[in-house]
Amino acid sequence: MDVFEQAKLGPLTLRNRIIKAATFEGMTRNALVSDDLIAFHRAHAAGGAAMTTVAYCAVAPEGRTERRQIWMRPDALPGLRRLTDAVHAEGAAASAQIGHAGPVANSKSNRLPALAPSAAFNPQAIAMTRRATTADIERITAAHATAARLAAEAGFDAVEIHLGHNYFASAFLSPRLNKRDDEYGGPLANRAKVALGAARAVRDAVGDRIAILAKLNMDDGVRGGLGIDESLQVAQWLERDGSLDALELTAGSSLLNPMYLFRGDAPIREFAATFKQPARLGIKLAGERFIRAYPYQEAYLLDSARHFRAALKTPLILLGGISQRATMDLAMAEGFAFVAMARALLREPDLVNRLRTDPATRSLCVHCNKCMPTIYTGTRCVLT
Repeated sequence: MDVFEQAKLGPLTLRNRIIKAATFEGMTRNALVSDDLIAFHRAHAAGGAAMTTVAYCAVAPEGRTERRQIWMRPDALPGLRRLTDAVHAEGAAASAQIGHAGPVANSKSNRLPALAPSAAFNPQAIAMTRRATTADIERITAAHATAARLAAEAGFDAVEIHLGHNYFASAFLSPRLNKRDDEYGGPLANRAKVALGAARAVRDAVGDRIAILAKLNMDDGVRGGLGIDESLQVAQWLERDGSLDALELTAGSSLLNPMYLFRGDAPIREFAATFKQPARLGIKLAGERFIRAYPYQEAYLLDSARHFRAALKTPLILLGGISQRATMDLAMAEGFAFVAMARALLREPDLVNRLRTDPATRSLCVHCNKCMPTIYTGTRCVLT
C-alpha cells in the first residue's frame, strides 16, 4: 500500500491514508464553533490530510473536560456545518471525536458532578468524582447515539468514539479505577460493557451513513490500569460486534499519567504558568510526579500496536510520533490501514503536502510539548 493512495474507510473514500488526529483546539470559548476553529481545520484540510478530526465533542454537558468545550446539541449544529463545509471545500473529510470525559471532567468548571465508575478524588479538579449510576450509564450510552446522529446531520463524514485515556468508557475498563461489584465491575466482560455499548449504540443510530472509528487504549501507563492483554480482548470483542470501521490505537491516562502518550519533554514550568495560585506553586513543586517525561522516538507506539495488527482484521490506525515518510511506509508495509498525525501537523499544517512532494522532508516539530499548556490560552492544541 502507498500512504498517498486513495483508501476506503467504511462508506468513505479518502484521498490518502493520513488522518489529522484529534487535538483539543482550545478554540470553543462558548462551547460552540468559532471562526478560529474553522480556520484551524481548514488549514489541515488544505495541508493535505485526508481527514481532520474535531476534538473534543462531548456527548453531554458534564462530559466536558472543561466548560468551554463543545457538547453535541442542536445549538451547535450551524457552526459545525460551517466547519464541515470548509473542510470539504479543501477536498478533505471531517470527523467528530465524541465521548464523555467521566473522571477527567472538571466538575468545578462544568458546574456539574464528574462521573466515574467509582467515587474517587480527582487531583486536577481538586474535587471528588461521583459514582455513575446505572441510569447515568444508560443515559450516556444513549447520548453517544444522539451525538453521532447530530454529527451526521452537521455534515461529518465520520465519528471517532473516545474509549481511551481514562475518560468515561476507559475508566470502566481500568481495574484501578473501576471498583464496582455490579454488572459493570469485576471481570473484563463486565468492565467492557460501557465501551461496547457506546460503540453499538452509535452503529445502531447511524448505520452506514458515516464511518465509525474508536480510539482505544492499548495500555493505561499506570500500575493496576488496563494492560495490553485485556485491551486486545476488548478490541476483539469490538471486532466481533461489527460496530467499528477502524480502530485508532493509543495509550496513557489523562487522569493519572498524561505524558505517557506525549513522549518528549515535560514542560512543567509552562504548565504551571497557565494556572493561578496555589495550583501554580503545586505544579512547580510536585509536577514531576504527575507530568512525567518519557523519551521520544519515532513511532513509539508501534511495538504495542503490532500485537493488535497480528490479532485483528479490523483496519487499524497507527498513532504516536509519526512525522517521517519512512515511518508511514513502514506502517503500510506492516498492514496498518492509516496513520494519524498530531503534533507534527500542529507545527506545520502543510506537512502532508510537502511529504508528498518530497519524501525526504523533515518535520520541524522537536517534541518539546510546549503546545500542550498553551491550549488554556486558546493558542495551541493537545491530543485528547
